[in-house]
Amino acid sequence: MTLLDRWLGFADRLSRYAIWFGGALVLASAVLVSVDVLLRKLLLVSLGGADELSGYAFAIGTTWALAFTLLRRANVRVDALYIHLPQVVCALLDIVALVALGGFLALLTWQAWDVLGTSLSFDARATTPLATPLWMPQSLWLIGLVFFLFTWAPLLLRSLFALLGGDLAKVRSLAGARTIEEDAADEAAHTAELKPAADLLKD
Repeated sequence: MTLLDRWLGFADRLSRYAIWFGGALVLASAVLVSVDVLLRKLLLVSLGGADELSGYAFAIGTTWALAFTLLRRANVRVDALYIHLPQVVCALLDIVALVALGGFLALLTWQAWDVLGTSLSFDARATTPLATPLWMPQSLWLIGLVFFLFTWAPLLLRSLFALLGGDLAKVRSLAGARTIEEDAADEAAHTAELKPAADLLKD
């Protein structure tokens, strides 16, 4: 249990850096596209490749955010029936959902690895003016998927041990669908953190 908790703690710290990196990529691509649009409108020139680079940024940023999303249980779950079920049934469904999510991402990771291998074998490049070597964005994309699995594995094991030990509350805190109360509490905490900064700006 201690090993798994440490593993999850380490993954959580890494996921914070990963989501900042992914967010920075998406923000940079938005700035690049905006500048390109303005240049086309005002000066009738183009930076070239803005749409291509923004596509890479979105794909990479998405996979690098997956681990953080998993640990925060921020992935979308349809819980109309779930919230009315007994706690033990909910715990079982949480495990099933976690296994299904991990299985899908494992398949996607395997396919991504195959795509990267093909790109490296043929020195594949984008059919665009930039002629970007495809292994570059594909490698970063794959790293995000691998990191998700690195985070998912201890989360699944810890949830399973909690279920076998009868700790249903722990299963819910690790893998359960978020409740309205939890979302409201997080929003309240976030607002409380921002309030001192807002007060300073007023002063």
